[in-house]
Amino acid sequence: MKEKEIRALLASRQGIETLNPMQEKMLQAGAEKRDIILLSPTGSGKTVAFGVPLLKMLKDPTGRVQAVVIAPSRELVTQIAGVLRDISGPFRVVALYGGHNVEDEVNSLNVTPDIIVATPGRLLDHIKRRNVDVMPVRILVLDEFDKSLELGFEEEMAKIVKHMKNLSRIILTSATDAASIPDFLPVKDPQVLDFLDSNRQLRRRMRVRSVRSDGRDKLDTLLRLLRSISRPEGPERTIIFVNHRESAERVAQFLRKEGVACVLYHGALDQRRRESALQAFNCGARPILVATDLAARGLDIEGVRNVVHYHLPLSAEAYTHRNGRTARVANEGDVYLLLGPDEELKEYMEADSPYVPEKEPAGVLTSPYEVLYISAGRREKLSRGDILGFIVKECGVEPGDVGKIAVFDHYSLVSVMRKAAKTVIEAARSRKIKGEKRRVGYLDAV
Repeated sequence: MKEKEIRALLASRQGIETLNPMQEKMLQAGAEKRDIILLSPTGSGKTVAFGVPLLKMLKDPTGRVQAVVIAPSRELVTQIAGVLRDISGPFRVVALYGGHNVEDEVNSLNVTPDIIVATPGRLLDHIKRRNVDVMPVRILVLDEFDKSLELGFEEEMAKIVKHMKNLSRIILTSATDAASIPDFLPVKDPQVLDFLDSNRQLRRRMRVRSVRSDGRDKLDTLLRLLRSISRPEGPERTIIFVNHRESAERVAQFLRKEGVACVLYHGALDQRRRESALQAFNCGARPILVATDLAARGLDIEGVRNVVHYHLPLSAEAYTHRNGRTARVANEGDVYLLLGPDEELKEYMEADSPYVPEKEPAGVLTSPYEVLYISAGRREKLSRGDILGFIVKECGVEPGDVGKIAVFDHYSLVSVMRKAAKTVIEAARSRKIKGEKRRVGYLDAV
C-alpha cells in the first residue's frame, strides 16, 4: 500500500490526521529494511506505529499469509486487528484468539488472509491442525513481547517461529527496556527506537495522593473518595485496581448496591463479558472500572482521569503500569493510594500530598448513558453504519444522543442517552435492522 492511502484511511477510519513523533520515526525505520525494537509505554499508539510500516512492506495480495502479529492477550489481539482492518485497504486481516467460537475462525481462514493477528496458543493450535500455513510469512510482529514471555508463552512462540522459514523482517515492541530478546528469534542488527522517556514526562502530569482509611475494609472510604472527586454531572473515567479477582467481585458488588455506574473486569470472566465491560467503560455508560492488573496494560482505554489503588500493587512494575492508565497524551491525571490503618507506602511509591475525602460528598456516580445489546454482529454482516442508521432513521433518535458503537463477531453494543434507550428497544420489536429482526435490549450487568 502507498503511504498516502494509509494516511487517508487513518484520517477517515481512525480520526488520526497526523502521526505522532514515535509513529513517524517507525515509518522511517520501516523503510530501512532492518529489524526494529520499539520501546514505548502502553497507550502511546504502538499499533499504528507498527501497523503503518507493516502495510507498506506488504506486496499485493497473493493468496498467502504475508504477516503475523502476535500479542499476549485476547483484548490486545482484537484491538490490533480492529485498527489494522480499518487501514488495511485491499489486505484481509483475521484475528485468532481463545474464548470465542473456533468454527468462526476456521471459516475465516477458508479464504487465506494477508495478515493474521493472534495469541500464541491459538495460532499454534491452528498451525497444528493445518488450518493455516505460516511458511510464506515474511513479516513477524511481537507486540508487548516482554509481557508474552512473562506470561509463559515462550515455548509456544518458539514453535511458531520454527514454521516461519521465510522471515525477512521482525518488529518487537515492549513497554520496558529490561526484556531480553529470546534466542529463538532470528533478530539481526536491530534498530532500537526508545521512547520510554515519556514515562518520566508522564509523572510530571500526574498528581499522586495518599488516602487514609480508618478501617481495614476500605469500602466506605472508597465510596466517599469517589463521591468527593466526582463532578456534578457525573464521574470522570476512573479505574479502581485490586490484587485479586475475588476482591474485584466484592468491590464491584458493593459499589453497584450503592448505585455507582461501575463495571467489572478480570481474567476469570468470559470473553463476551470482558469485551462488554471495556465497551461500557470506554463509552462512558459505566465510567468506573473495578479491575485486577489485567487492565494495567495492553488495553485500548481512553481518557482515564483517576487511578485508585484499592490494594497497593505487589511490585514496582505493577505500580508503574497501573499509573500509566492515566495522564496520557499530554493530559493530566490523579492517582489515589488507599492506605489501611497498618499500611504504609512502599519504597517505590511517592505521594505528592495526602487527600481527605469529604464526610458527606455530593458527587454524582451515575451516567446519562445506557448500553444496548444487539443480537447480531460482524458475522451477520452488520456494521456500525447500519446500527446508526437504524437508531436515527427508524427510531427517530437524534444523532447526538448516540454514542460509541462496537461490532463484535455475533453481537453489537451501542451507547445511547438513557432517555432514548427505551425508544430504541421498543422500535426494534416491530422494525428490522438491515432487513432482519434483531433482539435489542439493555446490556445486563457486566
